[in-house]
Amino acid sequence: MKQFFTCCFLLFTAAATAQQSDTDLYAQSSEVNNIMVQYEADRGILQRFYAIRNSPERRQRLEKLQSDYLQRLSALDWDKLPTGSRADYVLFRRNLQQERNALTAEKVDYEAVKKYFPFADSLYAAEARRRRGLTPDARQLAAAWNLAGKEVMKQKALLGIDSTMAPAYALRGSGIARGLQQAVKSTYDFYTGFDPQFSWWMPAPYRRLDSLLNDYANAFQQIARKAPSQKDDGSGIIGQPIGRVAIQVLLQHEMIPYTPEELIDIANKEFAWCEQEMLKASNELGFGTDWKAAMEKVKGTSVEPGHQPEAMLELYNESVAFLKKHNLISLPPLAEETWRMNMLSPERQLVAPFFLGGEELLIAFPTNTMQHDDKMMSIRGNNPHFSRAVVHHELLAGHGLQQFMNDRYKAYRRFDTPFWTEGWALYWERLLWDKGFPRGPEDKVGMLFWRMHRCARIIFSLSYHTHKWTPQQCIDFLVDRVNHERANAEGEVRRSFTGGYGPLYQIAYMIGGLQFEALKKELVDSGKMDIRAFHDAIIRENAMPVEMVRAILLNKLPSKDFKTSWRFYPL
Repeated sequence: MKQFFTCCFLLFTAAATAQQSDTDLYAQSSEVNNIMVQYEADRGILQRFYAIRNSPERRQRLEKLQSDYLQRLSALDWDKLPTGSRADYVLFRRNLQQERNALTAEKVDYEAVKKYFPFADSLYAAEARRRRGLTPDARQLAAAWNLAGKEVMKQKALLGIDSTMAPAYALRGSGIARGLQQAVKSTYDFYTGFDPQFSWWMPAPYRRLDSLLNDYANAFQQIARKAPSQKDDGSGIIGQPIGRVAIQVLLQHEMIPYTPEELIDIANKEFAWCEQEMLKASNELGFGTDWKAAMEKVKGTSVEPGHQPEAMLELYNESVAFLKKHNLISLPPLAEETWRMNMLSPERQLVAPFFLGGEELLIAFPTNTMQHDDKMMSIRGNNPHFSRAVVHHELLAGHGLQQFMNDRYKAYRRFDTPFWTEGWALYWERLLWDKGFPRGPEDKVGMLFWRMHRCARIIFSLSYHTHKWTPQQCIDFLVDRVNHERANAEGEVRRSFTGGYGPLYQIAYMIGGLQFEALKKELVDSGKMDIRAFHDAIIRENAMPVEMVRAILLNKLPSKDFKTSWRFYPL
């Protein structure tokens, strides 16, 4: 009978807790939520209506939108906002101001190259009339587009003798030309086949103008590529280093109160720790101080072709069992049930030489179409001991759980930042090391390889973006200091600088992980929170800079004029 009452009490408690979670408005909302949701909807519909990128009409309308929403936000009673709502306020205002700054920069660029587009207004006007379905004077429009084509040729010739254009202006010019190409295509596709006069007059002027605008966009792109910072250093990787000042601006936006030089110091300090631990593992394997020889032995432990997916499933099962054994975080059964696998194509492995994750685990392993040397480098770089270190990074409790929970808790709060996304996943690599996840020296080598790799990302990416290193120097650094396979190092650097990632993305792994680690010391190691409750609380707050996560968990009210100040790593 006692067991019966105990069981009933536990069921009642669980039901009450679930009910409290489901009815707690602050678990899903805040005073800023409605404004943010409406802004996203308004911005989306405006971007779809004013679809031509770089057009003055689009820019002016979005500038007004941001001004209107900054006013709405400022009308909230700041003093009555709780911590979570203040975090939303600060971050939403930050994002609005950043978007407004981007439009201001676009306007500056546009004015700098406007003289090369004297024909633009007429093309924009035709597209604006098209949006409302007004019937064009096809004969007059054909003449206008024919004249615009001649003007494009004239301006392209003048562009060819302009040797002073900055790369940013050249890139904007290319974007404007692409936008105009989009505008004439939108107009042409709408009327052709339906309007007999349009269908008779317009095909030849359209095809000619479309081709000329395409060439014009490429001409601007070519100028950008010829800039000193864009020259090929022999690696074949041509990126866009942005400079120290721009890096500092981005760090402030991401709430990282360190200079690029301080971040490199942090990376070197962490790198030195890795090397000491690598020497210990090397000694255990019988290689003394030659840790690269020990790593070569570990790289030779690959599975046979065709068995990599099963090997990854086994590693996943081990990592999840470890998380549950140590009661580290709540894992929703549906998240465990629904993650899935796929294979990375050989083309995608050129920029992603190791597997990727989230709801879907994307596995890197050689295919039958690869050259033999490339096959061997891929096999060695994706050996089980290297992979064991990062399965939990890609799936649970890393990216897979992040995606699952982001769709279910505070879904409006998508202050996307790699310091939260990649930092959280990297934090789990560090935590599982501390908890004893590596089974022996081979696993330690694998986990240390990845930790060294994250340190190296900070060093090479910041050195590149502050104009100190070339892509080839970054590749050589990964090969020499981390013992990367050269093809994998090339893929890593190519991904970093031409893969569509922001300039701070590669530093966010280690730095974001260190932020979460510092927060754990503050709350868990001090005895203020249970470790499972700590992790559950973080994953339910959704994506945001880690300093704001800290403010929420500590109930530390941020000021209205908040500026980043959390020095989470002692130097």
